[in-house]
This record gives sequence, structure tokens and C-alpha cells, in this order.
Amino acid sequence: MKIALLGYGKMGHEVEKIAIEHEHSIGLKIDNENDWIEKFDLLKECDVAIEFSIPENAIKNIRRCFDAGIPIVVGTTGWYDQFQQISDLCINSNSTLFYASNYSIGVNIFFDINRRLASLLEAYPMYSPAMVEIHHIQKLDAPSGTAITLANGIIAANSRYTKLTDSEPGPGEIPVQSVREGNVPGTHSITWSSDIDQITIMHEAKGRRGFALGAVMAASWIQNRHGVFTMKDMLNL
Repeated sequence: MKIALLGYGKMGHEVEKIAIEHEHSIGLKIDNENDWIEKFDLLKECDVAIEFSIPENAIKNIRRCFDAGIPIVVGTTGWYDQFQQISDLCINSNSTLFYASNYSIGVNIFFDINRRLASLLEAYPMYSPAMVEIHHIQKLDAPSGTAITLANGIIAANSRYTKLTDSEPGPGEIPVQSVREGNVPGTHSITWSSDIDQITIMHEAKGRRGFALGAVMAASWIQNRHGVFTMKDMLNL
């Protein structure tokens, strides 16, 4: 594939390494608005775009890819409040959007385990969940997109919970603590506590390589597909 990199920060560099290792090429690198002015025509020569920028740019980048007829894999989070609008636009324009809060294969298996545990514990109201997510100090959104996905998994599987909160939890709320320190790629843990014991599940990323590999795999998977897709579709979870 010839890949357009939309966002050329740490994740963009990591995606580039993985792509080249897998014998793909980089046809375009965008890191600011001036790049778009100078290089927009190159987007149409690419097979797919992989987007890891910042939340305020993600929507614009998605729309540009739709306009150019280029499928896009989006790793940026923090824009999901506009998801329905973008999803509708994708479907109506016969475009292709693959989005995920986390592209790690291990994390997506962790999502599945999280939903299963929440479902098992619905019958045992003595257990209540709490979440901690830890990321590097450069991460802009909090809670992380992965934490939101985990919370949504609990809400879907356990009718006792309806929302995520970053403050003292009330009835039906899942508390999340967001920690920003050092250069941590991403650690997420969920603990279900009762008066007699607790159950903790955790995923700890060792680096950005797993995220980049999943994004490149997604870019390959969406070739010749149209619509809105997630890691659940690709991994058959």
C-alpha cells in the first residue's frame, strides 16, 4: 500500500517504521495546515490514510479523506462527540472509516474480557468497579479513549451502570482516575471490589509499536471495503 500519514508525531513515526517493515510505502506526510496547502494533491495518489494527530484536527482530516475518496484509519480520540455526524457522512458518501480508541491487539482482547467480566458480575451487586488509566504527560484527552471504551463495555454488559465519572461516583457511575506521568504508553486497570475481595484486570502497553502494528493491519484490512469499521470487525470479537 501507499500510505498517507496524517499527523507525524511519535505515533506517526512509529507507523512509518512498521509500514516500511511490511513493505508498504509512505506517499504523504502531513503535520500542519501548510502541509495540506502544499501537498493535498498527493493524498489522491495514496491507497489509505492513517490518522494520528490531535482531536481538533481529526474531523477535518476525516472529511478531507472522504472528499478525496481515500479510506482512513483514525487513531486520534477526543472527537467522538461528533461521531454520529461523521458516521452518517461516511455512509452517505460511500466512504470508508476505521476508527478505534486503541489499535493494540492485546487491548482489544482486553475489551472483550472486560465485557465478559462485567456481564458475570451483574448478578452480584456487592461488587463495584473502579478504573485507573495512566499515560504520558503529552496525552491531551482525559479520560483516555481506551478508558471510555472500557466504561462503555461495562455499561453495555451490566445494567447497574450508566456512565463514567472522574469525581466521587454516585449510583450507576463508574469512577475513573486519569494519571499523566513520564512517557508511559498506556496502562489501564479495572478493579471490581466487594467487602470480602476484589478482582483486577489490567493491560499494560510496553511501547507504541503494538498500536502502530494494529493501525497498519487495519489499513490493509479496509482495502475494498466501504462503511464504518472497528477492531471488533477486523478481529471478529
